[in-house]
Amino acid sequence: MQKDKPTTPFRRPDWLTKHIFDNLHFYYPRCINQQDGGYFHCFLDDGTICDHHTKHIVGTSRFIIIFSIGARLSGAPWCVDAAKQGLISLQNHFRDQEHGGYFWKLKDHKVSVSKKYAYGHAFALLAAARAFAAGIQHAGIIMDDIYNLLERHFWEEEHGLYADEISADWAAVSPYRGQNANMHLCEAMIAAYEATHNKKYLERAHRLAYSVTVKLASQSGGLIWEHYHTNWKINWTFVETNEDLKQFRPQGFIPGHSIEWSKLLLMLARHQSEPWMLERAIELYNKALKISWDAKYGGIFYSLSPEGDVRNSSKYYWVMAEAIGASALMGITLKDEQYLRNYDGFFAYSWSYLFDKTYGGWFEKLNRQNQKLSNVKSPVTKTDYHPITNCYEAIRSFAKSQRSF
Repeated sequence: MQKDKPTTPFRRPDWLTKHIFDNLHFYYPRCINQQDGGYFHCFLDDGTICDHHTKHIVGTSRFIIIFSIGARLSGAPWCVDAAKQGLISLQNHFRDQEHGGYFWKLKDHKVSVSKKYAYGHAFALLAAARAFAAGIQHAGIIMDDIYNLLERHFWEEEHGLYADEISADWAAVSPYRGQNANMHLCEAMIAAYEATHNKKYLERAHRLAYSVTVKLASQSGGLIWEHYHTNWKINWTFVETNEDLKQFRPQGFIPGHSIEWSKLLLMLARHQSEPWMLERAIELYNKALKISWDAKYGGIFYSLSPEGDVRNSSKYYWVMAEAIGASALMGITLKDEQYLRNYDGFFAYSWSYLFDKTYGGWFEKLNRQNQKLSNVKSPVTKTDYHPITNCYEAIRSFAKSQRSF
Protein backbone atom coordinates (compact mmCIF):
# COMPACT_ATOMS: atom_id res chain seq x y z
CA MET A 1 0.00 0.00 0.00
CA GLN A 2 1.13 3.57 -0.68
CA LYS A 3 3.27 5.29 1.94
CA ASP A 4 3.84 8.73 0.41
CA LYS A 5 1.38 11.61 0.38
CA PRO A 6 -1.26 10.67 -2.21
CA THR A 7 -1.07 12.15 -5.68
CA THR A 8 -4.28 10.41 -6.78
CA PRO A 9 -7.74 12.03 -6.87
CA PHE A 10 -9.35 9.31 -4.76
CA ARG A 11 -10.01 11.57 -1.77
CA ARG A 12 -11.75 14.29 -3.77
CA PRO A 13 -15.57 14.31 -3.47
CA ASP A 14 -15.97 15.53 -7.05
CA TRP A 15 -13.86 12.66 -8.39
CA LEU A 16 -15.75 10.13 -6.27
CA THR A 17 -19.06 11.52 -7.49
CA LYS A 18 -17.92 11.14 -11.10
CA HIS A 19 -16.83 7.58 -10.37
CA ILE A 20 -20.27 6.79 -8.98
CA PHE A 21 -21.89 8.07 -12.16
CA ASP A 22 -19.41 6.21 -14.36
CA ASN A 23 -20.67 3.05 -12.66
CA LEU A 24 -24.32 4.06 -12.90
CA HIS A 25 -23.95 4.68 -16.62
CA PHE A 26 -22.72 1.14 -17.15
CA TYR A 27 -26.15 -0.04 -15.98
CA TYR A 28 -28.40 2.76 -17.16
CA PRO A 29 -30.41 2.67 -19.35
CA ARG A 30 -29.70 -0.94 -20.36
CA CYS A 31 -30.95 -2.29 -17.01
CA ILE A 32 -34.42 -0.75 -17.42
CA ASN A 33 -36.98 -3.32 -18.51
CA GLN A 34 -39.35 -1.12 -20.47
CA GLN A 35 -41.71 -3.94 -21.41
CA ASP A 36 -42.25 -5.77 -18.13
CA GLY A 37 -41.12 -3.23 -15.53
CA GLY A 38 -38.34 -3.56 -13.03
CA TYR A 39 -34.83 -4.27 -14.20
CA PHE A 40 -32.67 -6.66 -16.11
CA HIS A 41 -30.11 -8.04 -13.68
CA CYS A 42 -27.26 -9.87 -15.40
CA PHE A 43 -24.58 -8.25 -17.62
CA LEU A 44 -21.43 -9.32 -19.41
CA ASP A 45 -18.34 -7.13 -19.40
CA ASP A 46 -19.50 -5.09 -22.40
CA GLY A 47 -23.00 -4.60 -20.98
CA THR A 48 -24.71 -7.37 -22.93
CA ILE A 49 -27.68 -8.69 -20.93
CA CYS A 50 -26.97 -12.30 -19.99
CA ASP A 51 -30.28 -13.21 -18.31
CA HIS A 52 -33.58 -11.75 -19.49
CA HIS A 53 -35.73 -13.82 -17.15
CA THR A 54 -34.42 -13.86 -13.54
CA LYS A 55 -35.30 -11.09 -11.11
CA HIS A 56 -33.96 -11.13 -7.57
CA ILE A 57 -35.08 -9.11 -4.58
CA VAL A 58 -31.44 -8.36 -3.71
CA GLY A 59 -30.59 -7.15 -7.21
CA THR A 60 -33.81 -5.14 -7.49
CA SER A 61 -33.25 -3.50 -4.11
CA ARG A 62 -29.62 -2.73 -4.88
CA PHE A 63 -30.61 -1.00 -8.13
CA ILE A 64 -33.06 1.14 -6.17
CA ILE A 65 -30.26 1.96 -3.72
CA ILE A 66 -27.69 3.02 -6.30
CA PHE A 67 -30.13 5.09 -8.35
CA SER A 68 -31.36 6.75 -5.15
CA ILE A 69 -27.77 7.66 -4.28
CA GLY A 70 -27.41 9.10 -7.79
CA ALA A 71 -30.58 11.12 -7.23
CA ARG A 72 -29.31 12.33 -3.87
CA LEU A 73 -26.01 13.47 -5.37
CA SER A 74 -27.37 15.14 -8.50
CA GLY A 75 -31.16 15.35 -8.45
CA ALA A 76 -31.06 13.87 -11.96
CA PRO A 77 -34.61 12.96 -13.05
CA TRP A 78 -33.40 9.76 -14.72
CA CYS A 79 -32.02 8.54 -11.38
CA VAL A 80 -35.30 9.31 -9.63
CA ASP A 81 -37.33 7.59 -12.35
CA ALA A 82 -35.06 4.53 -12.32
CA ALA A 83 -35.40 4.21 -8.54
CA LYS A 84 -39.19 4.59 -8.75
CA GLN A 85 -39.34 1.85 -11.37
CA GLY A 86 -37.66 -0.52 -8.94
CA LEU A 87 -39.99 0.39 -6.09
CA ILE A 88 -42.99 -0.38 -8.29
CA SER A 89 -41.51 -3.78 -9.14
CA LEU A 90 -40.75 -4.45 -5.49
CA GLN A 91 -44.35 -3.78 -4.48
CA ASN A 92 -46.16 -5.26 -7.46
CA HIS A 93 -44.09 -8.36 -8.16
CA PHE A 94 -41.94 -9.27 -5.15
CA ARG A 95 -44.42 -8.49 -2.40
CA ASP A 96 -46.54 -11.42 -1.25
CA GLN A 97 -50.05 -10.03 -1.54
CA GLU A 98 -51.51 -12.91 0.49
CA HIS A 99 -49.14 -13.34 3.43
CA GLY A 100 -47.08 -10.16 3.36
CA GLY A 101 -43.32 -9.91 3.04
CA TYR A 102 -41.19 -10.26 -0.06
CA PHE A 103 -40.33 -13.26 -2.20
CA TRP A 104 -36.68 -14.10 -2.87
CA LYS A 105 -36.62 -14.66 -6.61
CA LEU A 106 -38.82 -14.45 -9.71
CA LYS A 107 -38.61 -15.90 -13.18
CA ASP A 108 -40.58 -13.95 -15.79
CA HIS A 109 -42.57 -12.32 -12.95
CA LYS A 110 -43.58 -15.70 -11.55
CA VAL A 111 -42.33 -16.65 -8.10
CA SER A 112 -39.50 -19.19 -8.36
CA VAL A 113 -38.37 -19.08 -4.70
CA SER A 114 -41.18 -18.26 -2.30
CA LYS A 115 -39.33 -18.41 1.02
CA LYS A 116 -38.85 -15.23 2.97
CA TYR A 117 -35.27 -14.31 3.83
CA ALA A 118 -34.11 -11.68 6.31
CA TYR A 119 -31.30 -10.84 3.88
CA GLY A 120 -33.78 -9.93 1.16
CA HIS A 121 -35.88 -7.87 3.55
CA ALA A 122 -32.74 -6.07 4.74
CA PHE A 123 -32.10 -4.84 1.22
CA ALA A 124 -35.74 -3.99 0.61
CA LEU A 125 -35.63 -1.84 3.77
CA LEU A 126 -32.36 -0.23 2.72
CA ALA A 127 -33.80 0.47 -0.74
CA ALA A 128 -36.87 2.15 0.75
CA ALA A 129 -34.70 4.21 3.12
CA ARG A 130 -32.38 5.40 0.34
CA ALA A 131 -35.35 6.21 -1.90
CA PHE A 132 -37.08 8.17 0.85
CA ALA A 133 -33.87 10.12 1.51
CA ALA A 134 -33.78 10.92 -2.22
CA GLY A 135 -37.22 12.53 -1.99
CA ILE A 136 -39.48 9.64 -3.06
CA GLN A 137 -42.09 10.13 -0.38
CA HIS A 138 -44.13 6.94 -0.72
CA ALA A 139 -41.00 4.93 0.08
CA GLY A 140 -41.54 5.97 3.71
CA ILE A 141 -44.67 3.82 3.91
CA ILE A 142 -42.76 0.85 2.47
CA MET A 143 -39.96 1.39 4.98
CA ASP A 144 -42.28 1.39 7.97
CA ASP A 145 -44.16 -1.66 6.70
CA ILE A 146 -40.95 -3.68 6.29
CA TYR A 147 -39.74 -2.71 9.76
CA ASN A 148 -43.02 -3.89 11.32
CA LEU A 149 -42.95 -7.11 9.33
CA LEU A 150 -39.39 -7.84 10.47
CA GLU A 151 -40.42 -7.24 14.08
CA ARG A 152 -43.42 -9.53 13.75
CA HIS A 153 -41.82 -12.49 12.00
CA PHE A 154 -38.00 -12.40 12.19
CA TRP A 155 -37.03 -10.62 15.42
CA GLU A 156 -35.76 -12.71 18.34
CA GLU A 157 -35.82 -10.46 21.37
CA GLU A 158 -33.94 -12.86 23.62
CA HIS A 159 -30.89 -12.72 21.36
CA GLY A 160 -31.24 -9.22 19.91
CA LEU A 161 -30.99 -10.63 16.39
CA TYR A 162 -33.15 -11.61 13.44
CA ALA A 163 -33.86 -15.16 12.26
CA ASP A 164 -32.77 -15.92 8.73
CA GLU A 165 -35.26 -17.97 6.70
CA ILE A 166 -39.01 -18.55 6.98
CA SER A 167 -41.57 -20.28 4.77
CA ALA A 168 -43.82 -18.20 2.52
CA ASP A 169 -46.77 -18.47 4.94
CA TRP A 170 -44.54 -17.71 7.99
CA ALA A 171 -45.39 -21.12 9.51
CA ALA A 172 -41.94 -22.75 9.43
CA VAL A 173 -38.78 -21.04 10.67
CA SER A 174 -35.48 -22.55 9.55
CA PRO A 175 -33.08 -23.55 12.36
CA TYR A 176 -30.24 -21.78 10.52
CA ARG A 177 -29.04 -18.50 11.98
CA GLY A 178 -26.51 -16.21 10.32
CA GLN A 179 -24.77 -12.92 10.90
CA ASN A 180 -24.82 -11.71 7.27
CA ALA A 181 -28.49 -10.77 7.18
CA ASN A 182 -28.15 -9.04 10.55
CA MET A 183 -25.19 -7.04 9.29
CA HIS A 184 -27.19 -5.68 6.37
CA LEU A 185 -30.21 -5.11 8.60
CA CYS A 186 -27.97 -2.94 10.79
CA GLU A 187 -26.93 -1.03 7.67
CA ALA A 188 -30.57 -0.63 6.65
CA MET A 189 -31.60 0.58 10.12
CA ILE A 190 -28.86 3.24 10.10
CA ALA A 191 -30.02 4.44 6.67
CA ALA A 192 -33.65 4.44 7.82
CA TYR A 193 -32.74 6.55 10.85
CA GLU A 194 -30.77 9.00 8.72
CA ALA A 195 -33.73 9.30 6.36
CA THR A 196 -36.43 9.75 9.02
CA HIS A 197 -34.73 10.55 12.38
CA ASN A 198 -37.09 8.00 13.92
CA LYS A 199 -35.31 6.62 16.99
CA LYS A 200 -36.72 3.11 16.60
CA TYR A 201 -34.37 2.52 13.68
CA LEU A 202 -31.33 3.79 15.58
CA GLU A 203 -32.20 1.68 18.62
CA ARG A 204 -32.51 -1.42 16.48
CA ALA A 205 -29.19 -0.70 14.70
CA HIS A 206 -27.50 -0.29 18.08
CA ARG A 207 -28.89 -3.59 19.38
CA LEU A 208 -27.82 -5.47 16.25
CA ALA A 209 -24.32 -4.01 16.26
CA TYR A 210 -23.73 -4.94 19.89
CA SER A 211 -25.22 -8.42 19.48
CA VAL A 212 -22.97 -9.29 16.54
CA THR A 213 -19.71 -7.42 17.13
CA VAL A 214 -19.53 -7.94 20.89
CA LYS A 215 -21.67 -10.88 21.97
CA LEU A 216 -21.33 -13.18 18.95
CA ALA A 217 -17.73 -12.19 18.22
CA SER A 218 -16.75 -13.20 21.77
CA GLN A 219 -17.32 -16.80 20.68
CA SER A 220 -14.83 -16.56 17.80
CA GLY A 221 -11.83 -14.66 19.09
CA GLY A 222 -13.10 -11.20 18.18
CA LEU A 223 -13.64 -11.66 14.44
CA ILE A 224 -17.05 -12.28 12.92
CA TRP A 225 -18.09 -15.89 12.27
CA GLU A 226 -20.91 -16.44 9.77
CA HIS A 227 -23.03 -19.41 10.94
CA TYR A 228 -24.93 -20.26 14.10
CA HIS A 229 -27.33 -22.76 15.59
CA THR A 230 -30.85 -21.75 16.59
CA ASN A 231 -29.60 -20.73 20.06
CA TRP A 232 -26.98 -18.46 18.41
CA LYS A 233 -24.05 -20.65 19.43
CA ILE A 234 -21.43 -20.99 16.69
CA ASN A 235 -21.95 -23.69 14.09
CA TRP A 236 -18.36 -24.40 13.00
CA THR A 237 -19.29 -27.14 10.55
CA PHE A 238 -22.16 -25.60 8.56
CA VAL A 239 -21.76 -25.84 4.78
CA GLU A 240 -24.42 -24.37 2.48
CA THR A 241 -25.33 -26.78 -0.33
CA ASN A 242 -27.91 -24.61 -2.10
CA GLU A 243 -26.06 -22.89 -4.95
CA ASP A 244 -28.44 -19.94 -4.79
CA LEU A 245 -27.50 -19.25 -1.16
CA LYS A 246 -23.75 -19.94 -1.11
CA GLN A 247 -22.78 -16.34 -1.75
CA PHE A 248 -24.88 -15.23 1.24
CA ARG A 249 -23.70 -18.04 3.54
CA PRO A 250 -19.98 -18.35 2.78
CA GLN A 251 -17.62 -20.78 4.47
CA GLY A 252 -14.98 -19.75 6.96
CA PHE A 253 -14.00 -16.38 8.33
CA ILE A 254 -14.79 -13.64 5.78
CA PRO A 255 -12.37 -10.78 6.56
CA GLY A 256 -14.42 -8.47 4.35
CA HIS A 257 -17.34 -8.82 6.76
CA SER A 258 -15.25 -7.86 9.78
CA ILE A 259 -14.03 -4.82 7.83
CA GLU A 260 -17.62 -4.04 6.78
CA TRP A 261 -18.71 -4.18 10.40
CA SER A 262 -15.97 -1.71 11.34
CA LYS A 263 -17.50 0.72 8.85
CA LEU A 264 -21.02 0.19 10.19
CA LEU A 265 -19.87 0.79 13.76
CA LEU A 266 -18.41 4.16 12.76
CA MET A 267 -21.56 5.05 10.84
CA LEU A 268 -23.59 4.21 13.93
CA ALA A 269 -21.26 6.26 16.11
CA ARG A 270 -22.11 9.37 14.08
CA HIS A 271 -25.46 9.31 15.84
CA GLN A 272 -24.91 7.44 19.12
CA SER A 273 -21.25 7.21 19.99
CA GLU A 274 -20.20 4.82 22.74
CA PRO A 275 -16.62 3.75 23.57
CA TRP A 276 -17.12 0.10 22.59
CA MET A 277 -18.07 1.09 19.04
CA LEU A 278 -14.74 2.71 18.26
CA GLU A 279 -12.81 0.02 20.14
CA ARG A 280 -14.47 -2.79 18.21
CA ALA A 281 -14.23 -0.93 14.89
CA ILE A 282 -10.45 -0.54 15.30
CA GLU A 283 -10.00 -4.14 16.41
CA LEU A 284 -12.13 -5.63 13.64
CA TYR A 285 -10.48 -3.56 10.93
CA ASN A 286 -6.88 -4.07 12.02
CA LYS A 287 -7.16 -7.75 12.84
CA ALA A 288 -9.02 -8.64 9.65
CA LEU A 289 -6.56 -6.73 7.49
CA LYS A 290 -3.55 -8.24 9.25
CA ILE A 291 -4.60 -11.81 8.50
CA SER A 292 -6.03 -11.27 5.01
CA TRP A 293 -3.86 -8.80 3.09
CA ASP A 294 -2.01 -10.50 0.23
CA ALA A 295 1.50 -9.06 0.56
CA LYS A 296 2.63 -10.68 -2.70
CA TYR A 297 -0.11 -9.75 -5.17
CA GLY A 298 -2.13 -7.16 -3.30
CA GLY A 299 -5.80 -7.32 -2.44
CA ILE A 300 -7.65 -9.03 0.41
CA PHE A 301 -8.17 -12.78 0.56
CA TYR A 302 -11.84 -13.77 0.51
CA SER A 303 -11.99 -16.43 3.22
CA LEU A 304 -9.92 -18.13 5.90
CA SER A 305 -10.34 -21.35 7.85
CA PRO A 306 -11.18 -21.31 11.57
CA GLU A 307 -7.45 -21.84 12.13
CA GLY A 308 -6.58 -18.77 10.06
CA ASP A 309 -5.33 -20.47 6.90
CA VAL A 310 -6.34 -19.03 3.53
CA ARG A 311 -9.29 -21.00 2.21
CA ASN A 312 -10.23 -18.88 -0.83
CA SER A 313 -7.51 -16.61 -2.20
CA SER A 314 -9.72 -14.88 -4.77
CA LYS A 315 -10.15 -11.09 -4.62
CA TYR A 316 -13.79 -9.99 -4.60
CA TYR A 317 -14.95 -6.56 -5.70
CA TRP A 318 -17.18 -6.08 -2.67
CA VAL A 319 -14.39 -6.79 -0.19
CA MET A 320 -12.16 -4.11 -1.70
CA ALA A 321 -15.07 -1.66 -1.86
CA GLU A 322 -15.84 -2.20 1.82
CA ALA A 323 -12.16 -1.74 2.69
CA ILE A 324 -12.26 1.58 0.83
CA GLY A 325 -15.32 2.79 2.74
CA ALA A 326 -14.09 1.57 6.11
CA SER A 327 -10.66 3.13 5.61
CA ALA A 328 -12.16 6.51 4.76
CA LEU A 329 -14.30 6.49 7.90
CA MET A 330 -11.44 5.23 10.07
CA GLY A 331 -9.04 7.85 8.76
CA ILE A 332 -11.41 10.79 9.17
CA THR A 333 -12.87 9.62 12.50
CA LEU A 334 -9.49 8.93 14.08
CA LYS A 335 -7.68 11.72 12.19
CA ASP A 336 -5.09 9.09 11.33
CA GLU A 337 -3.21 9.35 8.06
CA GLN A 338 -2.26 5.66 8.09
CA TYR A 339 -5.88 4.64 7.49
CA LEU A 340 -6.10 7.19 4.70
CA ARG A 341 -2.95 5.76 3.14
CA ASN A 342 -4.70 2.39 3.33
CA TYR A 343 -7.66 4.01 1.59
CA ASP A 344 -5.42 5.28 -1.21
CA GLY A 345 -3.79 1.88 -1.55
CA PHE A 346 -7.08 -0.02 -1.68
CA PHE A 347 -8.49 2.38 -4.25
CA ALA A 348 -5.30 2.24 -6.34
CA TYR A 349 -5.49 -1.56 -6.35
CA SER A 350 -9.17 -1.51 -7.30
CA TRP A 351 -8.58 1.10 -9.98
CA SER A 352 -5.80 -1.01 -11.47
CA TYR A 353 -7.50 -4.40 -11.41
CA LEU A 354 -11.24 -4.20 -10.68
CA PHE A 355 -12.64 -1.15 -12.44
CA ASP A 356 -13.30 -1.65 -16.16
CA LYS A 357 -11.94 1.48 -17.81
CA THR A 358 -13.32 0.40 -21.21
CA TYR A 359 -16.98 -0.20 -20.42
CA GLY A 360 -17.38 0.95 -16.82
CA GLY A 361 -18.41 -1.01 -13.76
CA TRP A 362 -16.34 -3.24 -11.49
CA PHE A 363 -15.37 -6.81 -12.29
CA GLU A 364 -16.86 -9.22 -9.78
CA LYS A 365 -13.79 -11.21 -8.74
CA LEU A 366 -10.18 -12.00 -9.59
CA ASN A 367 -7.89 -14.90 -8.86
CA ARG A 368 -5.00 -14.43 -6.47
CA GLN A 369 -2.81 -13.12 -9.30
CA ASN A 370 -5.44 -10.45 -10.07
CA GLN A 371 -6.70 -12.04 -13.28
CA LYS A 372 -10.39 -11.79 -14.10
CA LEU A 373 -12.28 -15.06 -13.58
CA SER A 374 -15.37 -14.53 -15.74
CA ASN A 375 -16.81 -12.35 -18.48
CA VAL A 376 -19.97 -11.96 -16.39
CA LYS A 377 -19.32 -8.57 -14.83
CA SER A 378 -22.57 -8.33 -12.93
CA PRO A 379 -24.53 -11.43 -11.82
CA VAL A 380 -28.18 -11.02 -10.83
CA THR A 381 -27.53 -9.67 -7.31
CA LYS A 382 -24.50 -7.39 -7.89
CA THR A 383 -25.36 -3.98 -9.45
CA ASP A 384 -22.13 -2.40 -8.08
CA TYR A 385 -23.99 -1.50 -4.92
CA HIS A 386 -20.80 -1.98 -2.85
CA PRO A 387 -18.53 0.40 -4.81
CA ILE A 388 -21.23 3.05 -5.12
CA THR A 389 -22.32 3.02 -1.48
CA ASN A 390 -18.74 3.05 -0.23
CA CYS A 391 -17.76 5.90 -2.53
CA TYR A 392 -20.82 7.71 -1.17
CA GLU A 393 -19.66 7.15 2.42
CA ALA A 394 -16.20 8.36 1.46
CA ILE A 395 -17.74 11.52 -0.02
CA ARG A 396 -19.63 12.12 3.22
CA SER A 397 -16.48 11.63 5.25
CA PHE A 398 -14.18 13.81 3.18
CA ALA A 399 -16.75 16.55 2.59
CA LYS A 400 -17.31 16.96 6.33
CA SER A 401 -13.64 16.81 7.25
CA GLN A 402 -11.81 19.94 8.29
CA ARG A 403 -8.83 18.73 6.33
CA SER A 404 -8.01 19.65 2.73
CA PHE A 405 -7.73 16.71 0.35
